[in-house]
Amino acid sequence: MMRASFLFAVAIFASAPAQAQTSNPLIDYDGYAGLVSEVAPVRRERLIPLADFKARAARPGVLLLDARSAQAFAEGHIEGAVNLPLPDFTAEALADVIGTDPTREILIYCNNNFTNNRRPVATKKLELALNIQTFVNLYGYGYRNIFELGEAVDMDSPKVGWVSAVT
Repeated sequence: MMRASFLFAVAIFASAPAQAQTSNPLIDYDGYAGLVSEVAPVRRERLIPLADFKARAARPGVLLLDARSAQAFAEGHIEGAVNLPLPDFTAEALADVIGTDPTREILIYCNNNFTNNRRPVATKKLELALNIQTFVNLYGYGYRNIFELGEAVDMDSPKVGWVSAVT
């Protein structure tokens, strides 16, 4: 009986995932999860239709930010957009693009705002859409005046103002 209990305990211990002995002080997953929870209700209120998005983009001082890759941006983007790829977000890079006013209005869009599902806007997995990460990152860096295109539109529609790369 004792041998069976011992073997059972050894089997349970051996099947348990190994626990990390140390943690990386430069990564805070729990902090990120908390930030996502804080951002969720704000983002829901900041999803705007294309007509409002375009009207806001035309106002002086508003930044239209495209966080897709530099290559995708070069292949096409909404007219007037400025590119800063999400992997390049740092406090310094954001300040260089956005300026010194953390209350500046920022409009964002990404691949999943377009129904075309072709380069340069191939649809991403829904729960991993770049819009979500961009909004969370901007908010986390202290930019709170963010609005996101809340529709899926055809990039070929004249209403969108898509600028394609010259080939």
